[in-house]
Amino acid sequence: MARSIASNTRVDRDALIEFLRPRHKVVLMTTRADGRPQSSPVSCGVDAAGRLVISTYPERAKVTNIRRDPRVSACVLSDDWNGPWVQVDGTAEVLDLPEALEPLVEYFRSISGEHPDWDEYRAAMVKQGKSLIRVTIDSWGPIATGGFPARLAD
Repeated sequence: MARSIASNTRVDRDALIEFLRPRHKVVLMTTRADGRPQSSPVSCGVDAAGRLVISTYPERAKVTNIRRDPRVSACVLSDDWNGPWVQVDGTAEVLDLPEALEPLVEYFRSISGEHPDWDEYRAAMVKQGKSLIRVTIDSWGPIATGGFPARLAD
């Protein structure tokens, strides 16, 4: 059986955004007050400005951490565990209601398309007291796949 060879493909920003748009499984990494990393598996989308967008609640640890230190990293995964992935690094901001409401609509659209009742969706976001994290991407690694080093190819 042929071995799968690991790959690392460097891409420009446009190709990165194209890679990110259909992928919604992300591990967001923020920094705790003691300097250790804190990771959160989240769903994310990409907004019209090419930022990662994540729906959350203001009480979450990731929000507290971002308000203190906006530097974040995110590992964006493919649906297939063995599929390609990429790490992006950026600067996050937290939007609270009412400022977060229309960006939350854009977040939903970026993942699921049109909602059957936008008034109902907006009301639910307000009732739940949602916030939105936006990550401006500052840098990124290669789009990678796991596997064996090339020296071990059959």
